[in-house]
Amino acid sequence: MNMIGVVWAILGVSALLLNPILRLAPRGWEAMTMNLSGFQWVVLVIFALFMIYAEGVRGFQKKFSPRTAARVLVLKNQPTLLRVVLAPLFAMGFFQANRKTRIVVWVILIMVICLITAVSFLSQPWRGIIDVGVVLGLSWGLISFWIFTIKALTAKEFPHSPQMD
Repeated sequence: MNMIGVVWAILGVSALLLNPILRLAPRGWEAMTMNLSGFQWVVLVIFALFMIYAEGVRGFQKKFSPRTAARVLVLKNQPTLLRVVLAPLFAMGFFQANRKTRIVVWVILIMVICLITAVSFLSQPWRGIIDVGVVLGLSWGLISFWIFTIKALTAKEFPHSPQMD
């Protein structure tokens, strides 16, 4: 049962990150193939670098990915029926996490929904410019999640907290 939960958590979290990457990449590519002005190229590059750092490095690499990988390790070592059935949600910290983690996860989810809604009203190339940054940040995050998860599952010790109750 433990490996079922581990595989389900990894596949589920990966799918949740890969889905928007695959959906937004074509719109970002479309924006980059348009006749962008110099100002629009500057905005694209600055926003892309900002998203790599803010979302990719600070959000995913330093917080989400180590915590989520640690929670995948908990699934391996301490599986329960609830954890295995809801493995992606457990791994991301939606339940059986400390109060701070649960609040952060829910606030980020609400913020993402609001930002998706707001960006959907933008026209090209601005929507695509934002999508390029989001795709890069999410891609960095997905890769960092995979790296931390491999480390968590193969190392003798994994020094990151699963931030449990």
